[in-house]
Amino acid sequence: MNRNVVVVLCVVVAITALLLFGKKASKTKVAVDPTKQIVSGSQEPSGADPAIGSFAPEFSLKSVPDGKTVTLSSLRGKAVVVNFWATWCGPCKIEMPWLVDLQKKYGDQGLQIVGITKEDYDEETIAKFTKKMGVNYTVLVGNEQVVDLYGGVGGLPTSFFVNRSGKVVHEIIGLDSESKFEDAIKKALL
Repeated sequence: MNRNVVVVLCVVVAITALLLFGKKASKTKVAVDPTKQIVSGSQEPSGADPAIGSFAPEFSLKSVPDGKTVTLSSLRGKAVVVNFWATWCGPCKIEMPWLVDLQKKYGDQGLQIVGITKEDYDEETIAKFTKKMGVNYTVLVGNEQVVDLYGGVGGLPTSFFVNRSGKVVHEIIGLDSESKFEDAIKKALL
């Protein structure tokens, strides 16, 4: 019986690896549709995370709670942390106070943290949650197109660190330490 369990687990792991590899390896084109709140400019989504040193994919999303449209290009000249999260994500809840502190600490030096929700599209829920968490940085309502542009964002939280010229300088997938976040922010601020 134990052997059967091991075989089943191996099959599940193999299938999961194939699905993840297939998603990363595929090249998917996403049509630009202004009603979907995504602007890809001259960049095509690749189905893979933006490479370190490449320009971060452009987006145009609605902020919560004020409903203003925010584009990544409007933040050019600032170091930007593009942080994908969800209200139901436990590690995201641990990370958020760090982001609040880092925005306070480095905001005057040109840092802008941008939290993009993944799978949370109810603006009222997002607004209540971020208020409860004391979020002091920009929060945007994500969509499938922007998630695809950033490689599908397989795990939460996922953060991309973008320098002042718009290039990705670092990526953190999953919960890491506040000190690693701070190191990546310092790199983006250079």
